[in-house]
Amino acid sequence: MAHLQLARDPRQAGNIIRNARKALNLSQGELAEKVGTRQATISLIESGSGATRLETILAILAALDLELTIGPRSRGPRFDAGGPQ
Repeated sequence: MAHLQLARDPRQAGNIIRNARKALNLSQGELAEKVGTRQATISLIESGSGATRLETILAILAALDLELTIGPRSRGPRFDAGGPQ
């Protein structure tokens, strides 16, 4: 069983998606074709663009054999606009 990966922002989610895509030896174009979107969309998501439809993210996760799990936020350093608290 693979370990869970935590993503709290679009950049972290993009890194998880990129790593999963590369682990499956898929190019951005190949993943885009599987999902029915453009390669540029995959690139934006992997770079942390926050302007992506949830439907697209869920389709990408399904194509990578991943799923979205939602739970209570774990305790860790608190962040605000000024940095760690």
